[in-house]
Amino acid sequence: MTGTGLPPSSRTVLNLLDISGSMTHKELVQRSNLAPRTVRYALKRLKENHLIIEKFNFKDARQIIYQSRSAPAAATA
Repeated sequence: MTGTGLPPSSRTVLNLLDISGSMTHKELVQRSNLAPRTVRYALKRLKENHLIIEKFNFKDARQIIYQSRSAPAAATA
């Protein structure tokens, strides 16, 4: 899926999710070198455009796992 019409931060986050499969907000902040607020905004835009999936994190219920819809379904460790 292409990220046309999305801000650069959303394209960066989507690219990371395409490569890695799934990540938490904290992992996305660390890997992208973007501010936490910027990553939240990027995730919001991606969710509005139905480009990502939110999953429940069984290891830590306080965190959500984000996955790209175009990424192959991988087991979350």
